[in-house]
Amino acid sequence: MPERANKVFQILTLNQISPLGLKHFAASHYVVGHDLTDPDAILVRSHNMLQMDIPASVKAIGRAGAGTNNVPVKSMNLRGVPVFNAPGANANAVKELVLAGLLIASRNLIPAIHFTEGLQGDNATLHKLAEDSKKQFAGIELPGRTLGIIGLGAIGRLVADAALRLGMKVMGYDPNITVDAAWNLSSEVKRAQSIEDLLRHSDFITLHVPLLDTTRGLINQEVVQSMKKGAILLNFSRDGIIDENAVLMGIESGRIKYYVCDFPSERFQRHPAVITLPHLGASTLEAEENCAVMVVKQTMDYLENGNITNAVNFPNITMERESPYRLAVANSNVPNMVGQISTSMAQAGLNIHNMGNKSRGEMAYTLVDVDSPVPQKTIDEIAAIHGVLMVRYLPILAE
Repeated sequence: MPERANKVFQILTLNQISPLGLKHFAASHYVVGHDLTDPDAILVRSHNMLQMDIPASVKAIGRAGAGTNNVPVKSMNLRGVPVFNAPGANANAVKELVLAGLLIASRNLIPAIHFTEGLQGDNATLHKLAEDSKKQFAGIELPGRTLGIIGLGAIGRLVADAALRLGMKVMGYDPNITVDAAWNLSSEVKRAQSIEDLLRHSDFITLHVPLLDTTRGLINQEVVQSMKKGAILLNFSRDGIIDENAVLMGIESGRIKYYVCDFPSERFQRHPAVITLPHLGASTLEAEENCAVMVVKQTMDYLENGNITNAVNFPNITMERESPYRLAVANSNVPNMVGQISTSMAQAGLNIHNMGNKSRGEMAYTLVDVDSPVPQKTIDEIAAIHGVLMVRYLPILAE
């Protein structure tokens, strides 16, 4: 008889995760709660895990959103624990907020609203005051204006499409654009040769890159000096991507007319040229549901089958199961790891039915299907190989 596991996985939730996603966890194989002590996986939204004592039982972390700066990814690398996210699941929500930012800034709506709120008098007086003062809030229309997009992932592409439909010209810059992203990008998007090239031609600039060491402070003083005078800068990505001093200097010099962002900051509070929102980018019912469903399915496929999709620290690898007996091995990306794993299996008399191996940076990952059950001794031998970070035996779950 094929080996089948009666494993029950424990899923710890650190935030409210959409029920639409959680319902995918079958009650026969999953226990979900916010107070589990030995979880197999953790699901999180905004909870700060950086100082958290993450239990040794954890095999995966799922972030129901795109950014993972609240998750200790580097320490998870050392433990061979993949960190999943949900890229693109909230893309439409962020796109719509970017469009709102474009319109708010281009039509001077915030100062106009504040002005109108401060008016006093009867209707005749209000109408006269409004008519006498409305010229100071005159804005610009979007058709024919150029939108520069830095970062052409899922959100950047949607913003580009929407801007083109509004009659705008669009320039894009993304040196790390994937082949799939390039195929999905409209041919009407003009490619910028550099950030400076994009800034020189853009009336509006919107940022859609992750916060990494290479993107922190991307919009600095030198970059701001390349901006077209009176440009509007939008940041619905991460606050650390811009240098606050550079933005303030850009506003003072007239390079930046408005800075529109999704992240309150003490230095920007009540600044007349800064429009800040309370991190609303993915705050829609639809986005929360989409993120939850995506990350739950990815976490389940990893726990049950070892497959990896959309992990920020592991290579993507999916292998159809051709045998009920599977090993998943996470290890440092060094030579001869696959050879040592194969040798251990051969010495145990195991026949390899199928194998897949992928690497990403310092991390490598191997899936192996074999034709017979894997002895615990063999699992222990592979786990003891220098450089192996995690070994998981994955017989098919019982119905």
